[in-house]
Amino acid sequence: MIAVYGSFPTRSLRVMWALEELGIDYEMRPVDLRKRMEDAEFIAINPSGFLPAMRDGDVTMVDSIAILEYINARYGNGRLAPQPNEAAFPLYQQFLHLGESGLAAYLNIIVGSKFMAPENEKDNFGARMAERMFFNRLELVSRRLSGAPMMAGNDFTAADISVTYALGMAERLGLAGKFGPEIADYRARMAARPAFRRASAKWMPPAKV
Repeated sequence: MIAVYGSFPTRSLRVMWALEELGIDYEMRPVDLRKRMEDAEFIAINPSGFLPAMRDGDVTMVDSIAILEYINARYGNGRLAPQPNEAAFPLYQQFLHLGESGLAAYLNIIVGSKFMAPENEKDNFGARMAERMFFNRLELVSRRLSGAPMMAGNDFTAADISVTYALGMAERLGLAGKFGPEIADYRARMAARPAFRRASAKWMPPAKV
C-alpha cells in the first residue's frame, strides 16, 4: 500500500487528494513538523526533511509535483492528465508546474517571514516582493479561467490539484481578500470536490508554527 508522509498544512495534501480522486488506497503517515528531523523512518526516506514523502513498494519519492506525475503515469489511466498528443497537454504541464514554481514557492518566503523571522524583520522587502510575484503569476491563472473552467480545459486534472493547493496556502497567509472573483470561484469549486474534502478531513489538527 502507498504510504504518504505528511502533516497539515503541507504539500502532502496534493498527493492525498490525487489518490482520493483515483480511488487508490493509501496510508497516511503523520509527521510532526516540529520534530521531523527526529523521525528516523521519515528521515530515512527524505534526509532533507521536507514534506511530502511517499513510499510505494520499493519506490520512495519526495516533492509533491514529482509524486503527482508518478501517480498519474503509474495509476492515472488518463483520469488526472491528458495524453501527450492531446491539445490540452501543454496547458496541463504549464499549470501543473506553475502551481509550485510560480505560486507556492513564492509563498514559502512569506511563511518564513511571517512565522519564523524576528518581529522587527517580519515586514521585509523579500516578503513583499514574493507577494507581488505570487499575484503577478496568479494573473496567468485568472486569464486561463476566463476561457475554461479548469487549468487544462473542461476536465479536472492534477494541474488543478497543484494550483488549488497554492491558493489554499495563500488563504492561510491572509491573502484571499486580494483574489479576483474568478479565482475565488475556482477555489470554492475545487474545495467542494468530494476527494478534496476526504483528503482534507484526514489531517491531524494543525500544529502551531
